[in-house]
Amino acid sequence: MDNVLLSRMLFGTSMAFHIIFATLTVGISLMIFFSEIMRVIRKDNDYAVLAKRLTKGLAILLGVAIPTGTIVAVMLSLLWPGFMEVVGQVIALPFQIEIFAFFLESLFLAIYVYAADRLATTMRIVSSFFIAFGAVASAVLITSAHSWMNTPQGFDVVNGEITNVDPLAAALSTSFWSTSLHVVSTAYMTGAFVLVAVAAFKLFKPSLTKRERNYHHKGLILTLVFAFLMSLWTGLTGHDTTVMLYEEIPIKLAAAEGLFETQSNAPLTLFGVPSPEANEVIGGLEIPGMLSWLATYSTDAVIQGLNDFPQENWPPLIVHTLFNVMVFIGGGLIGISGIGLLYWFIKRKQEDFRFPKWLLAAFVASGPLAMIGIETGWIFSCTGRQPWTIFDVQRTADAATTSGNLGIIFFLFAVLYAVLLVITSLVLYFYFKRNPLSQDMSSLGS
Repeated sequence: MDNVLLSRMLFGTSMAFHIIFATLTVGISLMIFFSEIMRVIRKDNDYAVLAKRLTKGLAILLGVAIPTGTIVAVMLSLLWPGFMEVVGQVIALPFQIEIFAFFLESLFLAIYVYAADRLATTMRIVSSFFIAFGAVASAVLITSAHSWMNTPQGFDVVNGEITNVDPLAAALSTSFWSTSLHVVSTAYMTGAFVLVAVAAFKLFKPSLTKRERNYHHKGLILTLVFAFLMSLWTGLTGHDTTVMLYEEIPIKLAAAEGLFETQSNAPLTLFGVPSPEANEVIGGLEIPGMLSWLATYSTDAVIQGLNDFPQENWPPLIVHTLFNVMVFIGGGLIGISGIGLLYWFIKRKQEDFRFPKWLLAAFVASGPLAMIGIETGWIFSCTGRQPWTIFDVQRTADAATTSGNLGIIFFLFAVLYAVLLVITSLVLYFYFKRNPLSQDMSSLGS
């Protein structure tokens, strides 16, 4: 394998692993904040118990997110020296500010973890707010650099030299708002669905006491409401991203839909495999005019096809499949959460209400599905930019390191991440097994 492919595999594996923990810390921190709010509104200590237990889980996850994020930062420098040379001159600002956002999150998490039981209600809410704010601010600032890679601006290249640098314009590139809002919505959605899955899994157990069942039911409803709202918001921000691609990166939109010929009334193509030889998506299901409408709100709009661009600049056409997986998972999650809330709303006044097992099973599946969806989305976003590291400015081949032995390093890091995933899962399992729900309920007077 050549260095470019190995660099992409090594860095991509590191990012895919880090995103698991980075996403969960953003999503769970928001649920801690709203658990504290619900505690005040409902005057119910079960929500204080929920906040406490979520915080313990968050601390463990953050303990993995921090070192894996550090690994990603180091790999940027080691694997992509050409890219980092441009970053250092143009887009260093969000990386620098992100340090302060992380500091804010860590500081208030430490306060909350070690002193929550001794804090006044107002200070508990303030602390949990800044945990959530710091987490999402970190995500937005890192996304700023990612969006700049797709729509680079804030500098000029004159005779191969970077000039006229405007750091603020670079940080607020034309794709910043649509991309950052989509990242935030998907992080909140994924965190909520993972907690939905945990609560639903607990409700399968027949050995639960009535108090424990009520606690998990409250946690399920709270997270399910947020999961539904965030999945709807994700659909809206995903649509905004489609509009942004139409306006800024039409080749990526064409690859996502497997659209080869420029045309008005362009169809939205589901399923199938794009074939350059056949100049179409083989086995695809077309919805006439839908792509034009999604991009412009008019079926008469002309959408550029791949054949308008040099073939050496085409993204890998696997992005069509990635896009389909991402969209179908998103739609499925809206359906699962919507059906669940509707069922609860209709049946909620029944004595000893319980969700049926088939619906609990769907809730359990929603957590892994949400995680697959967010991983697929990131892979789509980065792969769809290829063969560019900085779109239309720097090719990936020019950014990659020329050092050798990357194959061995890739193997070692893949093993490391697998071991870390197992260890983290075991730590979470044994921590909550040794600190059962009944113990926290008793200590907080629930």
